[in-house]
Amino acid sequence: MAIINKGFGSRRRQKDERIPPGQYLTRDFPVLSAGPTPLIDNAEWTFEIDFLSGERKSWSWEEFMLLPQEDITVDIHCVTAWSKLETTWRGVSLDVLLGDEVDPDGFLMAQCHGGYTTNVPLEDVLDGKAWIAHTYDDEPLEPEHGGPARLLIPHLYFWKSAKWVSGLTEMAEDVPGFWESNGYHNHGDPWKEERYW
Repeated sequence: MAIINKGFGSRRRQKDERIPPGQYLTRDFPVLSAGPTPLIDNAEWTFEIDFLSGERKSWSWEEFMLLPQEDITVDIHCVTAWSKLETTWRGVSLDVLLGDEVDPDGFLMAQCHGGYTTNVPLEDVLDGKAWIAHTYDDEPLEPEHGGPARLLIPHLYFWKSAKWVSGLTEMAEDVPGFWESNGYHNHGDPWKEERYW
């Protein structure tokens, strides 16, 4: 059962070319979770990438913060129909983390604390399209929003921007993640209203 808290106000539909079909504009930041919020200490946090080649890259929090950081301003869109415009984040681009070691025709599975997973084609995270974000609105990312770090893929519905991310696994073939196995669309493009199978 999903946990929903404050932030679900103002359902009036807005006419704005930045808002995909079927969405409404919110100024709040609604919180939805499939279970309890994991509390991960930065000192214990690690991030790993497993490549098809068998290579593994791993970073502690301190090592991760030494990587090139980017400030990002993007619109985000939730499958539950809210959109929030011009959100500000800071994080590390997946281009930096993945390097040239992946097949752009392949796929990734995001692994998260709490057992959540989500799948995404590599073409949707390369070329400046995705980050591991640790800061929101100039503050450390709060646990309820996925802190200490979450995946950020703003051009897809927000369930693809998995909270509490702990790693990525490169895959040659697509395999559905948690929500995708439970009826959500495998891709999740808000402009095509790819909400459910």
